[in-house]
Amino acid sequence: MSGWLERLPPLLRWGVGALAALFAVLLVLQLWYFVHVLWWNWFNPSSTQFMREQLQVLRERDPSARLTQRWVPYERISSHLKRAVIAGEDARFAEHEGVDWDAVERAWEQNLKRGKVVRGGSTITMQLAKNLFLSGERSYLRKGQELAITYMLETVMSKRRILEIYLNVAEWGVGVYGCEAGALRYHGVSAARLNQWQAAQMVAMLPRPRFYDRNRHAPGMERRAAFIERYMGSVQLP
Repeated sequence: MSGWLERLPPLLRWGVGALAALFAVLLVLQLWYFVHVLWWNWFNPSSTQFMREQLQVLRERDPSARLTQRWVPYERISSHLKRAVIAGEDARFAEHEGVDWDAVERAWEQNLKRGKVVRGGSTITMQLAKNLFLSGERSYLRKGQELAITYMLETVMSKRRILEIYLNVAEWGVGVYGCEAGALRYHGVSAARLNQWQAAQMVAMLPRPRFYDRNRHAPGMERRAAFIERYMGSVQLP
């Protein structure tokens, strides 16, 4: 192996070495992600990359800023909220293997037609992958990593565990994370006691949680909540 490598021109030999080093780094990085996915299948994450980034932003304005989050197990989350988040964020959650390619295609066509990004096509698992590990920057490289982590999550975790973690780390306002903190903030009840309409309202906030935190009765949120509530009854829970 080393003999043929030594016979290559110096520039080409350098290129082969650089590619080998890059491949090794990427392999180690994927292993790091996978070990964390394995760990979080059994233990709850105390924070996410997205939460840490947002805390840093908040502390630029207020050094004493803190995030509000309280973990609750799957059994102590209202079934209304579980149904609402699937109805509103990922209707085929129970069927796909992490990526809903039909939704991705529809989003691509709609964005192309409108000339701007108006729809994402991300599943609950894809959103969780991004929140747990990745920065907010948008690039094809980051999207590729998001897909890799998405399939790791789906391979290791049950749909029930994915939904449990997602509901406990999702952003629900400025510095507010997880359904328990969100339910207490907006409705004055625990996540276990959310009724159908309250659950629909909370899920309607998810695309723009900081905006709706400041504009809690925005017409767009009310319309989306009504749409979500209409379809919640047909959702099958994991």
